[in-house]
Amino acid sequence: MKTVLRIDASARYNGSYSRQLGDRLIDQLKAKYPGMAIIHRDLAKGVPFVNEAMVVAYNTSEDKRTAEQKEVLKPSNELVDELFSSDALVITTPIYNFSVPASLKAYIDLVCRGRLTFRYSSDGPVGLLSDRKTYLVIASGGTRIDSDIDFATGYLKHVLGFIGIRDVEVIAGDRLMSGPEERLAQTHQQIEQAIATLV
Repeated sequence: MKTVLRIDASARYNGSYSRQLGDRLIDQLKAKYPGMAIIHRDLAKGVPFVNEAMVVAYNTSEDKRTAEQKEVLKPSNELVDELFSSDALVITTPIYNFSVPASLKAYIDLVCRGRLTFRYSSDGPVGLLSDRKTYLVIASGGTRIDSDIDFATGYLKHVLGFIGIRDVEVIAGDRLMSGPEERLAQTHQQIEQAIATLV
């Protein structure tokens, strides 16, 4: 594991359980891989939403894009480059209203790009990113993770698979509104077990 891309989706800094758990996971990864580089993408600092100008630029062949179209694609290209530059992912997110934060959905819309991170074949979609170890660090106040009202976890796993990433491990810090100390201790144990299995 040489380069980890860490993506944080929580709108909060102070008191964010998903960020705290992400910090713990990253610290343990650093201890296991001392030379590991980290690319950090904090979605709370802002991520653009896809608009008409972007869609038109996406659908214009690269050799025909205008200077304005190239400029409008820079944020998306930067995010995609970060994905291709990493060999592992750590995605930390809370569950907001049973799903992912709007910033994370916006990020997904910017990196899922035809002919760049996926393509369609006669057999269906093909992801163009190489598989890599990915940790989904998910925190919730009251939603049981992987239950029928959790629309975040399954969605994220599906999107990652869509672009070629299938080695996904979920670190679940769920229902933290009730008994956070005990539940966090259980999640810390999950992290330790996940690190212990790495070679």
